[in-house]
Amino acid sequence: MPSYTAPVRDMQFVLHEMLMVSQAGIPGYEDLDSDTTQAILDEAGKLASSVLAPLNAVGDAQGCRLENGVVRTPDGFRAASDQLRRGGWTALDCDPEYGGQGLPYLMSTAVGEILSAANMAFNMYAGLTHGAYNAIHAHGSPEQKAMYLPKLVSCDWGGTMNLTEPHCGTDLGLIRTKAEPQDDGSYAITGTKIWISAGEHDLCDNIIHLVLARIPGGPEGIKGLSLFIVPKFLVNEDGSLGARNRLECVGLEHKMGIHGNATCVMSYEGAKGWLIGEPHKGMRAMFTMMNEARLGVGLQGYAQGAVAYQNALAFAKERQQGRAVTGVAAPDAPADPIIVHPDVRRGLMDQKAITEGARAFVFWGASLIDRAQRCNDPDAEGLISLLTPVIKGFLTDKGFETCVLAQQTPGGAGFTRDLGLEQFVRDARITMIYEGTNGIQSLDLVGRKLTADGGKHVMAFFDLVKTFIAENKGDDNFEAQFLTPLKSASKDLQAAAMFFMQKGMTSPDEALAGSYDFMHLFGHVCLGLMWARMAKAAGKAMGSGGDTAFLQAKIATGHYYMARQLPATKLHLARIESGAAPVMALDPAAF
Repeated sequence: MPSYTAPVRDMQFVLHEMLMVSQAGIPGYEDLDSDTTQAILDEAGKLASSVLAPLNAVGDAQGCRLENGVVRTPDGFRAASDQLRRGGWTALDCDPEYGGQGLPYLMSTAVGEILSAANMAFNMYAGLTHGAYNAIHAHGSPEQKAMYLPKLVSCDWGGTMNLTEPHCGTDLGLIRTKAEPQDDGSYAITGTKIWISAGEHDLCDNIIHLVLARIPGGPEGIKGLSLFIVPKFLVNEDGSLGARNRLECVGLEHKMGIHGNATCVMSYEGAKGWLIGEPHKGMRAMFTMMNEARLGVGLQGYAQGAVAYQNALAFAKERQQGRAVTGVAAPDAPADPIIVHPDVRRGLMDQKAITEGARAFVFWGASLIDRAQRCNDPDAEGLISLLTPVIKGFLTDKGFETCVLAQQTPGGAGFTRDLGLEQFVRDARITMIYEGTNGIQSLDLVGRKLTADGGKHVMAFFDLVKTFIAENKGDDNFEAQFLTPLKSASKDLQAAAMFFMQKGMTSPDEALAGSYDFMHLFGHVCLGLMWARMAKAAGKAMGSGGDTAFLQAKIATGHYYMARQLPATKLHLARIESGAAPVMALDPAAF
């Protein structure tokens, strides 16, 4: 059975030596001293390693069961959920007015990585509840907030989002679920929703469904969609639970992975619901939940890679096979550990470089969200909006790739269930699909985010990279290993953006055919920037007498990324500049 240890030392490095959170000038960050964050992460790590990680294989083996309309979660999930709730882990960054702790989103992100790495399927229940909390907090009426938010903050009640229907997924304008106005101000919701994560379960007393539906007589397409609160059990004025609402789970999906999370087919037969916000403005409210979910999915992707890497590394250090080509490494053993072999080392270095770079990228993104919200900073809001599809798309692709590399490390043993690495591969695979497939993320990046506000935000990103390079010249070794490759990769990204600007208006296929490569090109530049920042911080910390072994490893891993991974930007640029012709050449009938 695999194990998990929270990477607290690395998280502390990103928080305090790269991001320097205490000096960031964001309200609330002044309280994030090293001792405070260490205590939070240590406790989250204990919960993850001792409670959640042992349940990961249990949830995978048992899955969920639908019995007479009730979903039974795997053994141990309810007790673990109660422990999570009692510890206040579900309320870290929630509004204190509704029982939250009011910590920055950055700390919720760091803890979220730990919990997701330990047991992704389990952590999804609380994650979806947090998304419902955010949507109601941002768009609900004062009465709705008072009624629902305290219970969502504590996870006494769960939450979901209901978008997809049997006949439509990405094209939400095709949604048919109806919301008929009632005399008491409520709506009767009728329709079927599919692929609803945590749509029914036994971990809490009530489930608050956020359902996209269409009020008759409204505009066609997505402009006619509204968002509704539809509770499993109706809630009385005093907050107590009333009658069962007219909705039920009528089926469970049988999935490749995340077996411990219930993925439901939900049927609404005149269920009572209440409008959130204005009629026909449901997409705006739903995107509050979806944008958070997309960042969370990017986190899930690299978190699965992180735990897979930990277990692959342990195997590589213990498994003895062959001898190092440069001479015997373990003379007292019959063979050397496989970590001495260059190709095994290459795979492990890829895993380490991607995982640690992704962590820095997501933590930086979380700090941008805090800056946007706590400082009311539109530039930070614009930048994180630009980066969201990159975080979701690139990091889930790379997270899955990392899991596959980890599975490859033990050879045949990685293909067996006993070692547990194959579960990480299966669980990570969904992250590339849900909350908008990665192809959709790339289209969103190129079709909407790149040109938003006249291209202001992508230009701000280019300036950010350019400024970092200009401010850190002077050290020949650092310049050669980090600044020069970062500058080259940034130029590749600018060239790709220029290609889209020149071709996209007259021939949209030219841009859209290269959108996936652009997302990856952009992702590599972001990780290149993160590694350059981390290497700079590590060098500074070494000069102050810091943890030499850790810091030297950080710099060496960063150099590996810049030398072995970052040059992929040139491949992606070449593909982009080949245009749409090779992609669109075949008639559909010729496939």
